Formats: sequence, structure tokens, C-alpha cells
Amino acid sequence: MNKSNIVTGLDIGTNSIKCLVIQNKQNECEVLAYSEIPSFGLRKGIVEDKNIDQVSKNIQLAINEVERECNQKINSVYVNIGGSRIYVTPSDGIISVSRADQRISKEDVDRVIQATKAVNLPGNYEVLDVIEREFVIDDQRGIKQPLDLTGVRLEAKVLLLCIFSRDFLNVTQSVLNSKIQIGDVIPSPLAAANAVLTPQQKELGTVLIDLGAETTSLVVFEEGDLIHLAIFPIGSSHITNDIAIGLKTEVSIAEEIKKQHGTCIFEKDKKELIKDSTHRKIEIFDKSEQLLFTKKDLVDIIEPRVSEILDLVQKELKKIGKHKMLPGGVILTGGGAKLPKIKELTKKTLELNCEIGYPKNIVGIQKDSSLATVAGLALEGVDFDKEVSILGFTRGWGLKIKKIFRIFIP
Repeated sequence: MNKSNIVTGLDIGTNSIKCLVIQNKQNECEVLAYSEIPSFGLRKGIVEDKNIDQVSKNIQLAINEVERECNQKINSVYVNIGGSRIYVTPSDGIISVSRADQRISKEDVDRVIQATKAVNLPGNYEVLDVIEREFVIDDQRGIKQPLDLTGVRLEAKVLLLCIFSRDFLNVTQSVLNSKIQIGDVIPSPLAAANAVLTPQQKELGTVLIDLGAETTSLVVFEEGDLIHLAIFPIGSSHITNDIAIGLKTEVSIAEEIKKQHGTCIFEKDKKELIKDSTHRKIEIFDKSEQLLFTKKDLVDIIEPRVSEILDLVQKELKKIGKHKMLPGGVILTGGGAKLPKIKELTKKTLELNCEIGYPKNIVGIQKDSSLATVAGLALEGVDFDKEVSILGFTRGWGLKIKKIFRIFIP
């Protein structure tokens, strides 16, 4: 087995740590091993300072499982970073072309990109990456690759991907402490987009909503480019907590109720049209209690929280002028996308077509929306012949990616 073709994605989430090992065989990726263990030490997608060692131990457990399954030593992973303290902001930079013949060199491109970073950031924030959107040479706009073209003035219009420094340090330290090298660090919603969105969806204009346990992320693509990213500190675990409060039960029982009976929209059973099923009781038996509630009771708890999340998404789309203006519609992914009727409620609220997004281009992977991030991370390390960026500013689906960071054990 050629180890150079083996790539590992590590999704460090609030509720679970997922590890996926894939192998690239003749330009086709297939699953070699997968593990998932309960997570501890994260709050709202962020590794807490006091829990770095515990997160490291859990990472090692997940790595050990996939190593046993595929009989391979895992030395390096592509890891996600989450939390609501990640954001993008537009920026631009302008320079004069340095060469006498006015031909734009790599040094000119590097200088103008560096000039875009000259912005005031909030305290303790840093630029994680610069996402190039377009270059302007003199008055010529819409240029994607300015190298070797000619002009007097070169301008770059970019999105700066910014992060709270401590969040980045904690997640990388958690991995390095488990004696694993880091091939790259990728924001969770961009990793999910890498696995789920097609080139056509990115070109048309699409918003991907990743519904995690304690965060909800969105990324918007248009004309193949990433144009917006936002992460909210609210997710599917808040729905579980609402059920626990509303039904006066334990969180673990509420989670099972959500999975077994939860839905976003109340509909009467077609077989029960004669009698009102609104008041049909659902009985849940536990060792210490008996719960009685109706489907309508449950919808009255779940729907307001899901609507709150969708309202946040709608505000972001309005902020960037894309409300009801994305022909590619909405793609829902993440564990929260499994909630019945969430697609219908999203379509109604955002007034856009909506589908559930699953990982693509990996043979043997389950059709499971909660695997989007870990699948995207694994694909991040796959090096095919096509040069395509995960961040969408080159055409197509992310295969040969732009490196953000490459971090090794000291």
C-alpha cells in the first residue's frame, strides 16, 4: 500500500471527534478507516484552555482506532477549526508595478497581497488566510491571474479570513500534543463545502449551512468564488436543551426524543385524517419517569429554535445582498440537517430551493450529512492533477488545494 496516497481528516467537534482515512487510487478516493468517539473539552466548537490535554487524549484514541482498522501508522492529519470567532472581512491593496517593462512579476503579486493585510483587526485576532477574489490592472477588472500581464498599477480585492489567536493555538496544540503532525488547518464550513458542493453550485450561487452541535456555519459561493462566511454560537444541541426544559426531562432523554420523534413542521398522519392527531399522546418510559407529550407539543419546542437559526442566516444573506438571490439555493449539512422537515422549513423561511448535502467523491463513505466536515478535511490532502482551490477562487471542485498552514511537531 502506497502510504503517500493515504490522507487523514480529523474533525474535532463539540460532541464528537471523527477521524477518516482515505486512499487515492487512480484518481478515485476510497475509505480505509473511520472512527468516532465522544468529545469533551470543547465549548461552542472551541477547545477550552483548561481542556487541551483531555482533547489530546481523545484525539489519540480516535487515531488509535483508525490505525488498528487500516493497519497503518498515522503521522499527519488535516484538522478543522471552528467556533464563532472566525469571520471574513473584505480588503484591498494597491501597488505600483516594479519592473520597467511594466510586466507583473510574482514579487508584485506577493506585495499587493501583503498590502491587503494592512488593516486594523480586533485585539488578539490574526489573519488566518487571504482569499483572493479578483485583481485590477489599471482600469481592467475581473482578472484572476495577473502574473506576466502588463500595467502600471496592480490592485487586489480579497477576503481576509480572521480568527481569534488563542482558538487557533489551542486546537493546534491539542493535535501536536497527541504526537501527530498537522498538514493543514481548515475552517469547518470550508471543509464541509469542499466535500459537499459541486463546481456548478459554486458557480451558480449557493449558500451552504452546516448545522453542528453548538455552532451553525454558513458559506456563500458565487461565480466559483467564496464571497461570505459566518459562524453563529447556536446549534442542534440547543434544540435538545429546549426539549429537556420543555418536557422537564434529562438532556440524554431529550436527545433521544429529538432523534425518534422530532420534526420542524407538524403534519397529521394521512391515516388519521378523521380524528385529530394533534392531541395523540406519545409515551416515553424511563427508569424513573413517564413522559407524555404530543407531536404538536414537540414541534412547538423545535420549530422556534430552528427558525431562530434560519433568521440569523437570513440576516447574513441580506447583509451581503443575496437574500432570495442565490440560484443554487441552500444546501444543509452537518448533524442538525438530519432533523425531519428541516429542508421544508428552510425553503419556506429563506425562500430558496433547499437540499440536504452529503459527502461526494469518496467511495465507501456513508450517506451521512454529519460526515461532511471530516470528509472535506480528508479530501483537502488529496493531490490530483487538477489545480483547484478549496476556497473556490479557481474553477472546479477542491482537489489540489491552497495550503494555509503546515505545522509539525517541534
